[in-house]
Amino acid sequence: MLTVGLTGGIGAGKSVVKRFFGVLGVPTTDADARAKWLMTHDPALRAALVNEFGRAVFDAVGQLNRSWLAQRAFQDPTALARLNALVHPAVGADFAAWRRVQADAGAPYVIKEAAILFEADIARTLDCVITVAAPEEVRIRRVLARDPHRTAADVAAIIAKQLPEAERQRRADFVLWNDDLRPLLAPVLALDAELRRRAALPAATPA
Repeated sequence: MLTVGLTGGIGAGKSVVKRFFGVLGVPTTDADARAKWLMTHDPALRAALVNEFGRAVFDAVGQLNRSWLAQRAFQDPTALARLNALVHPAVGADFAAWRRVQADAGAPYVIKEAAILFEADIARTLDCVITVAAPEEVRIRRVLARDPHRTAADVAAIIAKQLPEAERQRRADFVLWNDDLRPLLAPVLALDAELRRRAALPAATPA
């Protein structure tokens, strides 16, 4: 069974592409969402976070204090490194367990979505990587529609801090353009057929 990474910059449309693959029967998981879930629900990880950052990491009802943790971690590279050292192994173990279940069920391949596949060196653990790409102005427009509390300057600043688009595409095995000008289903179907060919299984057809 192949393990395929799915990445892309903010607003590129990773989640849309992931849903297409899901319709084709491909098991998918979101590493970023799983990380958030584990930080709240995994007892060992919760204890490690409290030990490292103090009780303020969780609020009065036991929910992760995301804004507090983000402010602390992302303004301090050392704190961010400590956070990643705790969270990444937990997410990796969680993914490995999920992958075994999918392999036992006979899946041809699985997709792991993560925004920082290359930055976090996750890509080296995968068989191949798909990156979803779109022009910056399209990405900004999408994020503003999704997150009305942000400004165009906010989104542009986030994009500037992410891996450059050209570098992300250079390091990917496949690039899917999601620019709202070209239909997305056809290239996803073609890519699914190629991945199934690599896994020595027939291509799927949408229901």
